Amino acid sequence: MKALDWPGLMRAGMLGLGLRPAEFWALTPAELMFLTGRGGGTAPLGRARLEELAAAYPDMADGGENGGI
Repeated sequence: MKALDWPGLMRAGMLGLGLRPAEFWALTPAELMFLTGRGGGTAPLGRARLEELAAAYPDMADGGENGGI
């Protein structure tokens, strides 16, 4: 796994994007890389994959732990 350039990401997030430290550290590395345009060109989620995920993780009709979003 490639190491993250934390100093560079901190500069981009806090100086470039104007994030406060708490906002910066609340982001996942993937979210931060997306916001800075360093996301690696991953294709957006397609309809077929969305339907696969919806079938694998359905909303619960009774408002249980995973439902009622």
